[in-house]
Amino acid sequence: MTKPPGTFWSGETLGERLKTLIDPFAPERVDCAAYTLAIGSEVYISPNDQSADPTTVTIRKLSDGEAFTVPPGQFAFLLSEEVVSVPPDALAFISIRAKIKFRGLVNVSGFHVDPGYRGQLTFAVFNAGPVPVHLKRGQPIFLIWYANLDCETALKKSGPIQRGIDPELVTAVAGELQSFASLSRKIKNVDKALGERVHAVEREQTYYRVIGAVALAVAVALTVNWLKDNVPGRSTPATQGTSAPRPQSP
Repeated sequence: MTKPPGTFWSGETLGERLKTLIDPFAPERVDCAAYTLAIGSEVYISPNDQSADPTTVTIRKLSDGEAFTVPPGQFAFLLSEEVVSVPPDALAFISIRAKIKFRGLVNVSGFHVDPGYRGQLTFAVFNAGPVPVHLKRGQPIFLIWYANLDCETALKKSGPIQRGIDPELVTAVAGELQSFASLSRKIKNVDKALGERVHAVEREQTYYRVIGAVALAVAVALTVNWLKDNVPGRSTPATQGTSAPRPQSP
């Protein structure tokens, strides 16, 4: 029976049609009206301030079950394990499972797959949460839905099957991303260094104030002694308590 355009495929339809559209296909991955895709063998995570050399960070190969993290404020490309096909009379929509979104991982890539597309899917994600998101290869975190078009379209994707993360995608976003956490850490480090410098300047100024006060005290003492010895009309210790001699009458 022909489905009307815009109709999303039911779980039953997915169970039947995806056997030839998703490889490998697992019937237990049909979730209501969606199919759950898993993390594949490649991942790219943008470097942060903890990276030794941000310019050397590139696509990373994952072994079966290997774990990795997407740090807070960082961007990543995640590859699907499965090769996905979309027939020319359908359109697919993609997202991330809610429990992964609740950890702060947001899908920032396209939200649909064109008719005629064949290949692994690359999901662009951003960790908007406050803590690292822990993931591993084979973990089912992506969702895909299929919907009918009103007819088979000639304006469909063609070409070889897309496998792996396209290096051109990585080139476009390569370089260190400054997350709020790293910026906060840098501000604290600058504030600490500035505070230490201020304390050092204050100690230095206090030292010079003491030296200046001692020098001033010495100068005042020397000036007082000089005035006692050289200003006319001021008696000296040697003449204090003596009177001038009286003149003798002839």
